[in-house]
Amino acid sequence: MVKITPIPAFQDNYIWMIQNGNHVAVVDPGDAAPVISTLQKENLTLDAILITHHHNDHIGGVQNLLKEFQTQVFAPANESFDFPHQAVRENDLIQLPNLKLNLSVLDIPGHTNGHVAYYGLNHLFCGDTLFGGGCGRLFEGTYEQLFNSLQKLAALPDETLVYCAHEYTEHNLRFASLVDSKNPALINRITLTKKVRASNTPSLPSSIGLEKETNPFLRCEDQTIASALGLQASDTITVFKTLRNMRNNF
Repeated sequence: MVKITPIPAFQDNYIWMIQNGNHVAVVDPGDAAPVISTLQKENLTLDAILITHHHNDHIGGVQNLLKEFQTQVFAPANESFDFPHQAVRENDLIQLPNLKLNLSVLDIPGHTNGHVAYYGLNHLFCGDTLFGGGCGRLFEGTYEQLFNSLQKLAALPDETLVYCAHEYTEHNLRFASLVDSKNPALINRITLTKKVRASNTPSLPSSIGLEKETNPFLRCEDQTIASALGLQASDTITVFKTLRNMRNNF
């Protein structure tokens, strides 16, 4: 039985730990220390490290983990890394037999040029592309790339659980309410998220279905959102660009 738990790191990062029995894989270990502490405390074996993109808060702990553990690292083929790894790209299948888990690789450029996601058993590890109620900033890619990457993720089954790498949900939902204030699903999600965060519980995982109902970056075709921006919903890329630029300054 696969279990997924967050290992908090830095101010708002989550290093996701995928576990079956005493075997684990970790996603985007920006800091080795909390991972090593968790593994030692629970007597776990590290089978794999999964990297979504090259930013240091996602890879900063890899070198130290490799000093402590003999394990395999999977990382995007279209980015460069200074540690040994297996390069992965769209349609590759990562097999983790000790975890009884196979993960498909999805290319989702935008936040960075080579960003990937890992998807299997209705679990999606999407790094900094899709967030709870929001999406990543553009550092290297184009608006069109990021928009298309989000559409690719939105096409996954609604029940897909979304494990992104930062606890940004509450702030993202405050922004969403500026352009979609009468959305009952969004209003309800804001209330529930406030309660969860007040107890210092992660707001994640989300789900693709919930994001499609409440995340404005997946709702660019909605006329309510377009009208709030003074735009037409038929021009989804312009709606997306406008939302992303507004969010940059929110």
